[in-house]
Amino acid sequence: MIEFHLDGRSGVAPYMQLIQQVRQAMRLGLLAEGDQLPTVKEVVSKVAINPNTVLKAYRELEYEGLVSARQGVGTFITRTLTDESLAAHGPLRDELRDWLARAKAAGLDDDSIEALFTSTFRTPVEETA
Repeated sequence: MIEFHLDGRSGVAPYMQLIQQVRQAMRLGLLAEGDQLPTVKEVVSKVAINPNTVLKAYRELEYEGLVSARQGVGTFITRTLTDESLAAHGPLRDELRDWLARAKAAGLDDDSIEALFTSTFRTPVEETA
């Protein structure tokens, strides 16, 4: 089951952070079709968030066709966002962990690592023939 967290410094609305975390977990294969999301009450108690914010996120996910709410039972994943690239995640994650270790060894703090990654991520990759 997914455990939500909120970053008050991100500038992203809390309900959007919840939506993004569900989508990310689905893409990574951590949430699959039929899995249940935490109840609103569980999210509220763990994240200290307004219940209406959780409901708004869950309604948006339902509108997108990613989840289905079952009255009195809970909210369930109705489809997946994973694809054939899921098999490549493990090796790529290992390489990324190695890169992060090298970045920390080079003296970069978390904010510097994030800035470097984000700026590199947004730079177009040259296609090789």
